[in-house]
Amino acid sequence: MSDNVTVSYVHDLIKKGQDFVFVDVRNPDEYALCSIKGTKLIPMGELGHRLNEIPKDKLVVLHCHHGGRSMRAVNFLKGQGYDQVKNLEGGIDRWSIEIDQNVPRY
Repeated sequence: MSDNVTVSYVHDLIKKGQDFVFVDVRNPDEYALCSIKGTKLIPMGELGHRLNEIPKDKLVVLHCHHGGRSMRAVNFLKGQGYDQVKNLEGGIDRWSIEIDQNVPRY
């Protein structure tokens, strides 16, 4: 099974009220430019110290700008024993294009 999920898949989870954790691993300055409603900011560099904020018993979707950093974060979390962790394919950029054009692109 792929470690990636599409923006439409995640959008459907949100619309259905599905319980999952949506984590933004970008830097605070990027988050200040734009964010996806409902995401929790845990910058990539802080992930290791903030594992207590990420549950192991539910789906966790990670995103960054285009998907590279969040895929590294997925791999890191898998190494920490997380098995319900996914990468948002295309990141916030794809989210802006396909789901919510009100989210600024940069």
